[in-house]
Amino acid sequence: MNKPIEVTIVVLDHGFTSTAIGPMEVFYAAGRLMPYFLGETEQPRFNVRMASIDGKPITSVYGISLVPHCALEDVTQTDLVLITASHSCLSDPIPCKTLIVPWLRAAHDRGSYLAGVCSGVALVAETGLLDQRRATTHWGVAETYRQRYPKVNWQPEHFITEDAGLFCSGGVYAAIDLSLYLVEKFCGHEIALECCKSLMVTPPRDLQSGYAVVPLSRAHGDERVKQIELLLQRRFDQDISLEAVASEHAMSPRNLIRRFKAATGYVPGEYVQLLRVAAARQLLERGRAPVQKVATAVGYEDSAYFRGIFKRHTGMTPSEYRGRFGPLVIGSGEMKD
Repeated sequence: MNKPIEVTIVVLDHGFTSTAIGPMEVFYAAGRLMPYFLGETEQPRFNVRMASIDGKPITSVYGISLVPHCALEDVTQTDLVLITASHSCLSDPIPCKTLIVPWLRAAHDRGSYLAGVCSGVALVAETGLLDQRRATTHWGVAETYRQRYPKVNWQPEHFITEDAGLFCSGGVYAAIDLSLYLVEKFCGHEIALECCKSLMVTPPRDLQSGYAVVPLSRAHGDERVKQIELLLQRRFDQDISLEAVASEHAMSPRNLIRRFKAATGYVPGEYVQLLRVAAARQLLERGRAPVQKVATAVGYEDSAYFRGIFKRHTGMTPSEYRGRFGPLVIGSGEMKD
């Protein structure tokens, strides 16, 4: 067997400790836990250490302390660096970036892979290494990061992205998905599957869009477009003529589409789809109505077309979505699409 992969987990003050502990446990399980259960020889696949900026203990956002193994400067060689999520990085990583960012650049220059979890992706973006590359992060900060790092190809609908040895993941508990993905990347599918079975977790998820409460549009100052948005929000379940709306607001349809997209980021038809999917999600979360009724309630007569639209926006079929987010029914089968 090849020698274990050296992993450095960077922990930060005001962080989410699960984004450090979860990956440590996944990496520990690789080659160890399943053989232990089966009475076979353990073959550790990773050596993991935690490092803080100065080697001192860090305090999480909810008061739990973590004692790292070392300081960043003590790590001269590592195969993989995983940057955990910190609440401070949600708003501005400046307090810690002066030390971490040059260190990350140097580690990358020496051949290390870099992986960011949730808001930890911001520190990878600060290095400039993600410019013109694919990345994801928590859906709730995606638009903020899109504005802060406009050169990055943000794809926040995904739990995990990989581009040129740079790995990113979505929300806090996507740290588990990212860790399992990295186990498969470095050790192969069978070892990753053993990890899933021994820890009793599911394989890495693909999309996080089903979890997002995505704002329908960014903030803007176009008052006429705001009026049109309110109209569409009131009548999203109806067939609305673009020509009639444009005429009512003294615009041509072409000008309406141009101004609407410039202000909101969407053309009107896309915007209506988002409104309908958001309404459908609420119906699926709160009740047990058949999917056909849900489709009709939000403006779709063709339930098959509705399912396709819904899955494109959430990554799940309506039934899958209700199974994950809907009312809990013990001992009852799920309604099928």
